[in-house]
Amino acid sequence: MKKMLASTAILSLAGLTSALAADIGSPPVVYPPVIEEPVYHAPEVHASSGWYLRGDAGYGWNRLRGITYSVSGGTNDFTTSKLKRSFSVGAGVGYQFNKRFRSDLTLDYITNTKFTGSTVGSCGVGNPCTSTDLASYTAWSLLANAYVDLFTYGRVTAYAGAGLGATYIDWGDLRNTSCLTATPTTCDPTITHAGAYGWRATAALMAGASIKITCGLAADVNYRYRYMAGGRMFGYSTGGGPGFTKAIHTHEGRAGLRYSFGGCADTYIPPYEPPTLPPVYK
Repeated sequence: MKKMLASTAILSLAGLTSALAADIGSPPVVYPPVIEEPVYHAPEVHASSGWYLRGDAGYGWNRLRGITYSVSGGTNDFTTSKLKRSFSVGAGVGYQFNKRFRSDLTLDYITNTKFTGSTVGSCGVGNPCTSTDLASYTAWSLLANAYVDLFTYGRVTAYAGAGLGATYIDWGDLRNTSCLTATPTTCDPTITHAGAYGWRATAALMAGASIKITCGLAADVNYRYRYMAGGRMFGYSTGGGPGFTKAIHTHEGRAGLRYSFGGCADTYIPPYEPPTLPPVYK
């Protein structure tokens, strides 16, 4: 009996010793409470909405379909009529209705554009001669435009648009110098025709892309075709007049900036994910 009690006491003492040793060798794991603190995430930039301002600069290739002028007994056409390239600068105000559609009103100034032409006729009796004609014009073009955003890839949005309006063109004086065809150095005195001015119906087609820089600021690069109706170019003077141009066609490459006051229509902020903290042993 005594031996059994002694054995039980030894086993109990051994179990208690093992438990104490386990407690000492493997301290309890205590995890600190998770404190959810706000973490800043950069917002994704999407299409802006609302009012916007724009500014653009362009470089244009111009083509003149021809010029007709009055002479005694009828009309005649210029043999050649060429326009030099031109620069344009402009500004506008518009409104972004939704992610797909926007419109604006723009005013562009077209810098001095030089014209060179020629006619063939007679100097005196039976003396064929060639006339050289020089002039230039400046213009203000007012257009109401509408655009459709076709698709967006990252920060780049491709679009197409069209515009209607009018252009106020101001032609400078036309200087006409006639020289004998056989001896080009033999010339008549230069004749000056007063330049004409007035409004011309104008239409435009555009295609381009905008690149988001910030939520409200975008760069814009585009191609624009502009059609300007013909009209009076110069008045009467010795030898003929007035003269009328046919339509002027311009192909432009343009670049500019667009600033929107509407902010971001859709700003996505990812949900908060608390950081994983390592366990703390005590």
